[in-house]
Amino acid sequence: MKDLIFAFMMGSGEAELDALRLARSIRTFGGEFCFNPVWMLSRRREEDLSEETRQELYSIGARLITFDMDLEGSNFPFASYVTTAGIAEGLAQGEASFLVMMAPDTLVIRAPTEFLLQAGKSLGGCPVHLKLLGSGYNEPIDEIWGLIYRHCLVDVEKVFAMQTSVDEQAVRAYFNAGLLVVRPERGLLRGWQSNFERLYHLPEYEAFYQQNEIYKIFMHQMVLAGSILSRLKPEEFQQFPYEFNYPLHLHTRVAPGQRPASLNQLVTCRFEDYREFFGNPHLVEQIQIDKSLNDWLQAQL
Repeated sequence: MKDLIFAFMMGSGEAELDALRLARSIRTFGGEFCFNPVWMLSRRREEDLSEETRQELYSIGARLITFDMDLEGSNFPFASYVTTAGIAEGLAQGEASFLVMMAPDTLVIRAPTEFLLQAGKSLGGCPVHLKLLGSGYNEPIDEIWGLIYRHCLVDVEKVFAMQTSVDEQAVRAYFNAGLLVVRPERGLLRGWQSNFERLYHLPEYEAFYQQNEIYKIFMHQMVLAGSILSRLKPEEFQQFPYEFNYPLHLHTRVAPGQRPASLNQLVTCRFEDYREFFGNPHLVEQIQIDKSLNDWLQAQL
């Protein structure tokens, strides 16, 4: 059995390039994990990919896993990502001790040794970057979170606090979906998939989507919180430090004392738009980057 498997979704266009960059970063900077299995989950089959992409998947040793979705689900924000997480977890059970599910707009900069979770921990992850729709820990539970907790069978008395990583707000446990390390046999990601597919189209939530599209965009992350809280004891969660899942696109909003001086300090980072961020000629004025790493980043443009 492998110690861990990396999994992420491969979309099309720039999203395909992001996934390939992430795979290359694992192979280049992953340290002891650089040869671990990499799974690319895609709604496109191998014959639908360009010859160049097929050759690259072969050269980096990535496994392509195709899946289907109905039209309604495929058009809902992040529904495909939730589906890939559930599928990957099911396939990883019995194959690896840990599954690392990452958003494709991620890079691995150093060996992520913390992905081998401590004994007794079943989920590793990070809080959301910004509060936005999060439920303030010292505030009453609002209507949409009340629905989430009820539909996911959450015992509200056992909900623990987390602090958002950028605006430093105390919220009821609210996990960033872009980095989740799980023990596959616990079924946390399959529970998320099941709950999301059951809930996202209910009329109660449609009313919120009509009020503001932000509810639709973050529905997957709210259901993730409800799904985890209904299945996981607080002591089973391992929160990764700020060097993991660091939001480069929000770098200037991070408190000065919490900002890394150098990109090389990070273990994994997020960027949203690769070309916009790493193609910025003034990037080195925002954050230091060692020449060898910067050369690699520029080559990915």
